[in-house]
Amino acid sequence: MLLLPASITVREARDTQRLLTQALKGEPESGVVVDAANLVQFDSAALAVLLECHRQASAWGRAFTIRNAPPKLMALAKLYGVDVLLMRDAAVSASSSQAA
Repeated sequence: MLLLPASITVREARDTQRLLTQALKGEPESGVVVDAANLVQFDSAALAVLLECHRQASAWGRAFTIRNAPPKLMALAKLYGVDVLLMRDAAVSASSSQAA
């Protein structure tokens, strides 16, 4: 499981992407799970980072799931029209963790 940092803005995006790309290589072939629970400060650059991770996982034939996505991140993804790609399973994961 990949853990996102507390902040992904345009300032941190390049370094975050580089770190996540390295970490993706070690993820199991069954799929890539990104935990966004720590993410509190972000802008559209966070979506760009996640979209690139999704693209890489798909290129390697791996499933891609985001867990514990903050509601504002989900809303931003919907605003930009990428929620179908990124947040498909995030809403399920968020509601499951809140019920526990």
